[in-house]
Amino acid sequence: MNSRNFFSSLKKHLNHHLGSVLSSVRFRRSAALLALFLVSYFAGQGVHRLVDWKQASGGTIFSGFGHLFSSAEGNWGLSFQQEGSAPVGNATPEELKKYGAAYIDSTEDKVLYLTFDAGYENGNMPQILSSLKKHNAPATFFVVGNFLETSPDLAKQMLAEGHTVGNHTYHHPDMSQISSLESFRKELDDNDALFQQITGQPLSRYYRPPQGKYSTSNLKMAQELGYTTFFWSLAYVDWIQDDQPTKEEAFSKLLTRVHPGAVVLLHSTSSTNAQILDELLTKWEEMGYHFAPLEELAQKVRTAES
Repeated sequence: MNSRNFFSSLKKHLNHHLGSVLSSVRFRRSAALLALFLVSYFAGQGVHRLVDWKQASGGTIFSGFGHLFSSAEGNWGLSFQQEGSAPVGNATPEELKKYGAAYIDSTEDKVLYLTFDAGYENGNMPQILSSLKKHNAPATFFVVGNFLETSPDLAKQMLAEGHTVGNHTYHHPDMSQISSLESFRKELDDNDALFQQITGQPLSRYYRPPQGKYSTSNLKMAQELGYTTFFWSLAYVDWIQDDQPTKEEAFSKLLTRVHPGAVVLLHSTSSTNAQILDELLTKWEEMGYHFAPLEELAQKVRTAES
């Protein structure tokens, strides 16, 4: 082979292998981009299926993929796998029970536990209480200091009508950032003291972490203070005041995702919730569901602890 043919052959050989390398690089790059796209897409679906941020803080998005690493720490989130079935939380019921906490009642009984987060009052609570009374449906209201300071009469009405009032902290902070028991206790004790000043009774020892943010140490502190921590297994985006969902949008989530043993979270600040609650409770009853006080689930949690 002469030198000209040799270099021509070498050039083709190098081009062939270089092309293979580049193709491999492009393939890996394309695969990486495709994987990134898929993760982004399904994360977007997770966000779409997400259940809660909190009204007082402007909202925190909770990952729908928390169950993949099943960690009892972080932001509470849910992934709905199948219509009418219980969602997967980013901590299992068994993991939470170790800390005296729950997000669902693991039962086939078509029971619902109604809970409302009440960060402040904007005129919707009276209609909510009226609908609950009409259906003889017990509920638990997780209140913060602002609500109690501005709406003491509504707090009294909750008790008078047989509802439970739980502790959502005084200032609604990110409690996962609180590392000392003293500071943790103060948020709960200040809220409880105000409630006792208004009603003459203590708050029920039920705690809901603001914004759904928590840590293992938080759960242990709440447990040490005698609280049962309650997350939720059914909720929807209802807290954005200038972008309230329509009735149809609300029903598309709350009727298709309802499941036996659900701990339902609704925000009392939602005008949509106030408007639809009577009809919503009726529809759930027509589906065979009944409502029970949260104390029934709390007893199961305490039994599992002992």
